[in-house]
Amino acid sequence: MENGESKRWGFVANQGLNVASTFSIRGTLKMLMDAAAGQRSIIHLGQGDPSVFPCFRTSQIAEDAVADALRSAKFNSYAPPLGILPARRAIAEYLSNDLPYKLSPDDVFLTPGCKQSIDVVVSVLARPGANVLLPRPGFPHYEACAALNHLEVRHFDLLPEKGWEVDLDAVEALADENSVALVIVNPGNPCGNVFNYQHLEKIAETARRLGILVIADEVYGHLTFGSNPFVPMGVFGSTIPVLTFGSLSKRWMVPGWRLGWIVTSDPNGILKKTKGAVPRILGNTKDDFFKKIIDMFTQASEICYESIKSIDCITCPVKPEGSMFIMVKLNISLLEDIKDDTDFCLKLAKEESVIVLPGISVGLKNWLRITFAMELSSLKDAMERVRSFCQRHAKQQ
Repeated sequence: MENGESKRWGFVANQGLNVASTFSIRGTLKMLMDAAAGQRSIIHLGQGDPSVFPCFRTSQIAEDAVADALRSAKFNSYAPPLGILPARRAIAEYLSNDLPYKLSPDDVFLTPGCKQSIDVVVSVLARPGANVLLPRPGFPHYEACAALNHLEVRHFDLLPEKGWEVDLDAVEALADENSVALVIVNPGNPCGNVFNYQHLEKIAETARRLGILVIADEVYGHLTFGSNPFVPMGVFGSTIPVLTFGSLSKRWMVPGWRLGWIVTSDPNGILKKTKGAVPRILGNTKDDFFKKIIDMFTQASEICYESIKSIDCITCPVKPEGSMFIMVKLNISLLEDIKDDTDFCLKLAKEESVIVLPGISVGLKNWLRITFAMELSSLKDAMERVRSFCQRHAKQQ
């Protein structure tokens, strides 16, 4: 700045990002790919994505299932927070085939990939002073998530001389009353190992003695081709609670489909869509489709805006020009028995079965957010109900 003047800016980035960035596999691969650019044709042995090769194309059944689901138009809406019930039920049934007990759909939580499963669980476990026990070598996304959530990491070694088994003596030495979980990756990434039944049983017994749950990363489940068959950690759910991570990515060769899950194996109750479609969607959608959508939004926003003009206690400062929402101000002083925007929305829902978002949810108290992205007949009906509600609760002059 002029004359040597300096200014202290108030923005400070999350310092955990500096730590997390050191654990980025993709960042490292990009650096290597940049270094290799311009050389001979690159053979990529660094990233686990066999789907790029024609010989690893997923099954016709999987492709047809996704295509049929897409064409049904039944799955275009927001899904429930846990994931849609048919998918959770199918995953529960699929995993139960390898367990001595049956999982229910309530044991399954869907995520957009296994990394997001890690994100969710680490953020839930993180608390001041807590620590998590991670394998070394292991999958570095755990360290990245722990750094971002200020969760201390304590590493135990995998022993190459014992087929990359967990050093259980080290686990016992590392754990204390603030340890929240022990993470294992089986089949192993990056080691390619498969724990046998006896070793998994010892891991479960160790975790039980320490009073910590086991996080079993089984994204490579059933991709085994040696002497040890795949045994899911959930087999020992009666010994210790287990959170299992899995996905479609590896076994079905579809990492771009981004479907993962978190499964709770806890029979004792101690713890109480396709990559290939995207280019076609972006490149082949006709202009008349977009025009039709814009025309409908234009009509709907006009109906919503004009309807609001007839409601005394609601005002719209700016006519909407984009997206699918309108923010309107609520004048509480003109209403009887309404305390604030949240109270307004609760009573509107109870009395008129109309759902409107209270502005406090987006940072504006005594405002409302209304969406007009719906059929015009439904929108007209909804706005008439809002008007009736406001008339019924209006203060008498």
